[in-house]
Order: sequence, then structure tokens, then C-alpha cells
Amino acid sequence: MKTATRILARTVIVILALFIVPALASQALWQWQGGHATSWNTANWRSANMLPPALDEPEAVIYVMAARTGRWKGGFAVHSWVVTKEKGAAAYNRYDKVGWGSPIRRNSYAADANWYSNAPQIIHSVKGRQAEQLIPRIEKAIESYPYSSRGDYRIWPGPNSNTFVAHVLDEVPELGASLPSNAVGRDFPGYGRVLKVDPDHMNLQVNLMGVAGFAIGRRHGIEFNFLGLVTGVDFFDPAIKLPGFGRIGFF
Repeated sequence: MKTATRILARTVIVILALFIVPALASQALWQWQGGHATSWNTANWRSANMLPPALDEPEAVIYVMAARTGRWKGGFAVHSWVVTKEKGAAAYNRYDKVGWGSPIRRNSYAADANWYSNAPQIIHSVKGRQAEQLIPRIEKAIESYPYSSRGDYRIWPGPNSNTFVAHVLDEVPELGASLPSNAVGRDFPGYGRVLKVDPDHMNLQVNLMGVAGFAIGRRHGIEFNFLGLVTGVDFFDPAIKLPGFGRIGFF
């Protein structure tokens, strides 16, 4: 009995140290910074003017973007989306998954729009000939997303907006992109699945409905997931990953 109690106590301490304390610290910092939009109607959804006008960038481009989510959720997670532009096209195409209406949205917002007043970041970009080759595959991956019907969205643990983008990135591994560790929902493996191996066999994930699991591989390094919160280490591009904070690089 004493042995079981000690194991339980140590498990609780590990969970607190690796997941709960960093997540609470991230939330406290988010609240301390203040100035966050408090409602959908008053939030800024306009372009952040991060991307050049489409006609000023004649080559094909692909962007994976993310921004902090709204209100208190912004202390824990980001919302992500995919942007594409064909060679010579006059406009970008933006693809998001949302929780209302038709879940997969195309161009509901500017390609680089603020999300709930929070400025976006470019997570990854591909340009030129490689982008030309990959855009049709991205479009195919978007069409094949299994949770694209009304009612398929679930904010936690998924499938949500980040589950959608993670699916696209998994289906097109040549992009060489992965979502940040605070993209809550990206690790949702799908209903009835526990084991997931990326098509290029560069990442292995074991996960129970996005609630608990781990991942190991070239793309994610070593990660542990608990209640959608991720902690881990990236050895290939040295960094640590903390719940809420996301990736913190060493260089």
C-alpha cells in the first residue's frame, strides 16, 4: 500500500511540474499582459498586414499560420490555418476549420487577419516551384479531412481547428512543417485510433483521444501530452516545449 501511495504521489508531482504549473504560469502571464478582446463582436478580425499583396509576390506560396485564441483560452492555445497562392494569382486562399456553420471555411478572413485581435505568426512557409507542386496535394488533403461536416467540431480535445491543419500537414509531409506544441487539438488521432505514423515515417504518435499520449520522431522530437497540454524536447532544432508557452528555442 505504501509503495502504491508513493508511486501515486510521485506521479502527481510529475504531472504538476511538467503540465499544470507551466500551464498556469502561461495563463497568469496572459492575464497580466491584459488588453485582450472580450467579445467576438468587438474583436479585431482585420488584416495584420504581415503578408505582401498577392500580386507583389508572383511565385506560388504556402503559409502555415497561427495566432492566440480568444479570451482566457489565449493563455493556453493558438488557432491555426493554411494559406496558399498559385503562381501569378491575384489573391491568397485561406483555409480554417471553425465551430459554427460549415466547418471548413475558405477566405472567411484575410489571409493574415488577426484572430480575436491577436496578431498571427508565420509558422512555416514554402515558395516557388516546391509550392506549385504541393498546393494540389494540400487541396486534396483538405478535401479528405474526415471531420468536415456540421457538428464535427469539438473545441477539446478535438477534432478542432488545429486537428484540421495537423491533418493537412500530416498528409503532405514534404511541407516539412508541424504545428506548435500549444496548438491544442493537433494531437487528436481520430476516433477509434491510438497509433498514428506519419506518411513519411518520420514521426510516431501514441495517443488516447487527444487526452494522453506521447510522440517521438524527427518532426516533434520527444513530446508528452496530457489533457491536450504538451511538454517535450526537440533535439534536432534545439528547444524545449512547455504547456501554454509553446516552443522555446535555445538559439
